[in-house]
Amino acid sequence: MKKFMIFVPIFLAFVFVFTAISPQIAKSENISQNVLRMHILANSDSLSDQELKLKVRDKLLELSPEIYKECNNINQAVSVTKANLNTIKSAAQETLAFYDNSDDVCVSVCKEFFKTRKYSGFTLPAGIYNTVKVTIGEGKGHNWWCVMFPTVCITGCTDDFDKSLTPEERRMIESKGFAVRFKAVEVYEQIKSKVRSND
Repeated sequence: MKKFMIFVPIFLAFVFVFTAISPQIAKSENISQNVLRMHILANSDSLSDQELKLKVRDKLLELSPEIYKECNNINQAVSVTKANLNTIKSAAQETLAFYDNSDDVCVSVCKEFFKTRKYSGFTLPAGIYNTVKVTIGEGKGHNWWCVMFPTVCITGCTDDFDKSLTPEERRMIESKGFAVRFKAVEVYEQIKSKVRSND
């Protein structure tokens, strides 16, 4: 009986919290489903490998406006990325070669879990995102990530989100008042991601 009396308020508190954040969960999941992230893993944490990672980043971000210029939604962006995997890989390898590095580069499109991430002018909620994953060499170094589509990492203009997000979702990621709710969503998405990975 005592266990039941303890369980009931905990359960009710959980239901209350979940109900309170469920609108944010729905919006956050829609955001994650409509944004293409880029994830670059350096070969190692050595200074030279970390610098090369940033050189590759700069080159790929330079390419992205051209690659995604005709894209108006995430499905087009994913399709265009898959069609340009060799172009992206070649650009990364050419960049490494320019700096006398012969590490192999692996490029793929996959789905990855990202924690809440604050950028200049906007914050992306935690969730499972379509991702352009670029692994340099052994991929054991610190990584770097940003947004590939829309190309906000190049233009610095959040208006680019108009291609993939609703006005309400844009207000959500550009608002400074969603920090606590984003954290609650992150906990939910982490649990959800672990459950999926165990299936």
